[in-house]
Amino acid sequence: MNPHVFPIPTDLASKAHVDARGYEEMYRRSIDDPEGFWREQAQILDWSRPFTQVKNTRYSPEDVTIEWFADGRLNASYNCLDRHAAQKGSEPAILWAGDTPGDQRRVTWSDLRQEVSRLANTLTKLGVKKGDFVSVYLPVIPEAIAAMLACARIGAVHSVVFSGFSAEALAGRIKDCRSRVLITADEGLRAGKYVPLKKNADAALESLPFVEHVLVVRRTSRDVPMNPERDLWYDGALAQAPADCPPVEVGAEDPLFVLYTSGSTGKPKGMLHTTGGYLVHAAASFRAMFDYHPGDIHFCTADVGWVTAHTYLIYGPLANGATVVLFEGVPTWPDASRWWQIIEAYRVNIFYTAPTAIRSLMREGEAPVRKHDLSSLRVLGSVGEPINPEAWLWYHEVVGGGRCPITDTYWQTETGAVLLCPLPGAMALKPGSAAKPFFGVRPALLNSDGSAVEGEGAGNLCFADSWPGQARTILGDRERFLKTYFSTFPGYYFTGDGARRDADGYYWITGRLDDVINVSGHRLGTVEIEAALASHSSVAEAAVVGFPHEIKGQGIFAFVTLKEGITESDELRRELLQLVRTRIGPIAMPDRIEWAPQLPKNRSGKILRRILTRIAAGDFESHGDTSTVADLSVVEDIVRRFQKQNQLDLNKVV
Repeated sequence: MNPHVFPIPTDLASKAHVDARGYEEMYRRSIDDPEGFWREQAQILDWSRPFTQVKNTRYSPEDVTIEWFADGRLNASYNCLDRHAAQKGSEPAILWAGDTPGDQRRVTWSDLRQEVSRLANTLTKLGVKKGDFVSVYLPVIPEAIAAMLACARIGAVHSVVFSGFSAEALAGRIKDCRSRVLITADEGLRAGKYVPLKKNADAALESLPFVEHVLVVRRTSRDVPMNPERDLWYDGALAQAPADCPPVEVGAEDPLFVLYTSGSTGKPKGMLHTTGGYLVHAAASFRAMFDYHPGDIHFCTADVGWVTAHTYLIYGPLANGATVVLFEGVPTWPDASRWWQIIEAYRVNIFYTAPTAIRSLMREGEAPVRKHDLSSLRVLGSVGEPINPEAWLWYHEVVGGGRCPITDTYWQTETGAVLLCPLPGAMALKPGSAAKPFFGVRPALLNSDGSAVEGEGAGNLCFADSWPGQARTILGDRERFLKTYFSTFPGYYFTGDGARRDADGYYWITGRLDDVINVSGHRLGTVEIEAALASHSSVAEAAVVGFPHEIKGQGIFAFVTLKEGITESDELRRELLQLVRTRIGPIAMPDRIEWAPQLPKNRSGKILRRILTRIAAGDFESHGDTSTVADLSVVEDIVRRFQKQNQLDLNKVV
């Protein structure tokens, strides 16, 4: 077998929900008979009124129709709580690990159901009705999950805002969906530092007089200002509420939540997801792509403010009755063994995280991993961006002990749930590849003229037809929804990403098309160049952007973070250039490499390349929207280094 292909573990395949033959048969059926296939998959949920129509979807030049199970009725909170609490009420639904080691909570199914019911009754008392929006601005604590499920219980629509966002970002998101109730906390904790959530919320609400009530969770119990006419302590309010709240029956196409994209450019997009189709896709894909079995402990490291947490930390797992690990902190505090300590302590079976986090932990070496027993792990997962082969191999060998398959997932906030991924018991793995489409998903690679790329080749990654978890619109801006996703290639959903398909039908994401660099007429994906740089043994991670070039039009600028103990040198720069030349070709060699001890990221670990693009272009003042930046000092440090290097280069010329 090709040494770069990892076979399906025999013991896993024998017990998996989907094996290789099963995948081929199920996928073929899901394409040939999507209504019959999804009718069966929808039985993973309990429906208070069974649906008769499975799908009504159409991508026409005039408009787009996306409806799934439209005449069915159900309740997401019931499906994620009541039916499991009835069977295993005293077992844990949530195992919470706080920012500080030793700060932990065990929340049983009965505990969670009771808290969700009390909060749902409290929201009803505050005037929240079916169809109303409720904004949630909380750290990664069990109350965040309770808030989401409480909204779902009464048919309200939750809008979770990442707790790392600024007051301005929070205000914009509350204003867009017109929430009259906000749920927040006194403060958050991150790497031992206090995050002023209530202070930020107060600042945000200064310009939002329509917000009538603020529920405040005591996270740190330090003093914060409370407006007696508007603010209520969460625990006090819930103590006065009944412990039972019958779930409200909602239509499958009634909204479940709105989630805003990061807003790196332009106004954030509020992606609206509905109840029935989303929950079917989330639950069915969680079970298949992680090969979940009853009793498995699932640890997804995503913040509750991101779609990854919505789908694969909360709705997908809880709908399956899975116990989830909820982690508040960062993987490197108080030291780089924090995640591995949690996995050992809770005997985690499924672990799902981002490539950026893996690369940052690679930088710390193997020792923090080796001192913990990770033998409980059975399946690993990757999400958020393409994982470079070197990080994949480290993740597989060091974290997974060479025995755990990695399900490298491709999807978006807009898609609601996974579109491309390997199923652990069904597919051999190729490091860096998102493998094959999930059931019912029809990928297509298109040339710029809209013609299809057949067989092996590369192009614009699009998807034909629809899938249940797909967002239905952008809140308040349907025209933007249609223009952004359906106008470029009529008849297709356009992801904005490029991809290639190999001879085996495996898909490889080459990066955002707005991250493609056009060098002398050659279009180069930044992901491929970054992967080549990161393959060097001295490199922890790299970010590649384009910058203005007098001759080429666009040049290639690489920001490189070295591993601990590695010395920056011109010799190492030359090695990296040669490595890119060998791996990709001379055309892909960076015109400039700058050392960056850290790269600017948001709180979920995604590298903010738009900021690096401005710096590479010589714009040291205007960084655009910095509300998502986890640590602005990282940006300032890169600017200082860049300016210093520019002066050294100038002195050489003189």
